[in-house]
Amino acid sequence: MNVKTNTPILQNWIGGEWCDSSSGETFEVLNPLDDSVYCYAAKGTGDDIRKAVAAAKSAFPAYKNTTPTERERWLLRVAEIMEERKAELVDCLIDEIGSPIQKAMFEFSKGLTMVRAAAGLCRNVRGETIPSDTPGKFSMSIREPLGVVAVITPFNVPLIKLTRLISNALAVGNTVVQLPSELSPHISVLFAQIVADAGFPPGTFNVVTGYGVDIGDDLTSSTEVDFVSFTGSTVVGQHINEICAKNRTPITLELGGKSPTVVLADADLDKVMPLAARSIFMFGGQACIATSRFYVERPIFDEFVKRFSMIASKVGMGDLRDPNTIIAPIISERQRNRVKTHIADAVEKGATVVIGGEWEGNRCQPTLLTDVSEEMTLCREETFGPVTAIYPIDSYEEGLEKANDTEFGLASAIFTQDISKALHFAQNIGAGMCHINGPTIYDEAHVPFGGNGKSGSGREGTDADLEAMTELKWITVQL
Repeated sequence: MNVKTNTPILQNWIGGEWCDSSSGETFEVLNPLDDSVYCYAAKGTGDDIRKAVAAAKSAFPAYKNTTPTERERWLLRVAEIMEERKAELVDCLIDEIGSPIQKAMFEFSKGLTMVRAAAGLCRNVRGETIPSDTPGKFSMSIREPLGVVAVITPFNVPLIKLTRLISNALAVGNTVVQLPSELSPHISVLFAQIVADAGFPPGTFNVVTGYGVDIGDDLTSSTEVDFVSFTGSTVVGQHINEICAKNRTPITLELGGKSPTVVLADADLDKVMPLAARSIFMFGGQACIATSRFYVERPIFDEFVKRFSMIASKVGMGDLRDPNTIIAPIISERQRNRVKTHIADAVEKGATVVIGGEWEGNRCQPTLLTDVSEEMTLCREETFGPVTAIYPIDSYEEGLEKANDTEFGLASAIFTQDISKALHFAQNIGAGMCHINGPTIYDEAHVPFGGNGKSGSGREGTDADLEAMTELKWITVQL
């Protein structure tokens, strides 16, 4: 590869040292706004993965015996350094993955919260005393870290995902090997330097950059890996699940979504509309929890579509550093083709494009469709763009039925002033997350984040990761 001068060349971070790929090769990372070369990254190999896993395994015996005070101090220092390097991290989110400034700032703030919440986790790795049927026997449980945790992160919210998953794993005493998306390796490399500068011992956190299709199996199939956390597509998630099953490696999968929002006739549209727009247009719809299906009761259907169209026509598509810009470029040519194909297929089969459907460079205009039917790909599959379908419903019951008519089960939402219907919806929707009078795009550090069905298994978050990334040991003492 002909490497351009003055363009950053990223290395792997293994065992506390920066190192090139064992093959000496690099690959291009493109700025999605114009497909210019943003940087080059080490093209990791299976040998690099094995080296990183070995480093993590070697560091684990000493690291698991560090005190809560030490891990807490290191994590809080990570947060401090993140604040010191905020500009660099935000610039990376803008230029590497095309985040508009509002989304980049949101992601930075959320990532900071993830790290600080993890610091609080250090003192909560607890067991319990257990009653015993045997006289004089003291019975208790303790929690122990699993060992080496493999974390595979996506491109769309890379800082949120790596701060949450890596910080939680480190907080409870595990060591980590991360494989970031090949579309967003730089943010992980920056974070690796922050973790090192915060004082974490060498080998506790390792990053290998490269193509998941080439080296992902080397990581997930390693018998030295004790837990796998993957965020990405349903197809890849199923593949990883099958690999881990062979080794009985525990796993958390956070996969795709086809998230529904139901809007009943009594909803306050003045409050609903900005939240509806946020639910699909944030980061150009490149979010697993974006609302790609709106079910709206007929008495307000036309007004909902009219207002949504007005909002869509005004959503900013300017400079990514302009606070008024909302729509991001679609990350890659492959993903752009997916969005284009979904829209074209729907139109060919009779869908109505209310607004949008055209492209400005690598950005798809905010797109609303009606008359979407079952035979259209967009009806069932995740588009991962600023594209959503709006369906009329005749009753709450129909809305719940249609919302559940999917193989996915990640996020969901309902807008209504009827608390009985709202809670009935929350109890009966097949999604792992439900928001009443709020957008589907929502997250916090300590909540059980995750989905059902094709949307994955297990949950992320401080409490959920504490349980998933540790194991209980039962101890008895005969007095």
